[in-house]
Amino acid sequence: MSIEDRLSELGIKLPEPAAPVANYVPFVQTGNIISISGQIPLQGGKVAYHGIVGDTVSLDEACAAARLCAINLIAQMNAACDGNLNRVQRVVKLGGFVNGVNGFGDQPKVINAASDLMVDVFGDKGRHSRSAVGVNGLPLGVPVEIDALVEIS
Repeated sequence: MSIEDRLSELGIKLPEPAAPVANYVPFVQTGNIISISGQIPLQGGKVAYHGIVGDTVSLDEACAAARLCAINLIAQMNAACDGNLNRVQRVVKLGGFVNGVNGFGDQPKVINAASDLMVDVFGDKGRHSRSAVGVNGLPLGVPVEIDALVEIS
């Protein structure tokens, strides 16, 4: 099954990849590795989730935000692969950042939503190493941001 067919089966329609909002590029390729800049929970070109996990954002909402970040990562992968996601050989690493209240320790649960989606979409090629880090602020007031390293053919 192609990756596009798998996305369709999961009911996922990839958005247009987000354009950078500062002095950086959405992804950089070096050899067969794509480094994808941090993706935030944008939907329809707008921030879908604002706030701090454990305060104005629930754990379930944070997980939904992380899943949306993962969809946006896949959209960037698609752009890097010239529209052919079957070129993805391996999701190498996800770096997850969660803006939570002091003492919030469920960053891994939040980032699991993104990790689970990578495996759901890419199968074993979606299994990756990962960081799940707590922070006290993220761009545009979002609760989650995720970046990635991906090997392509």
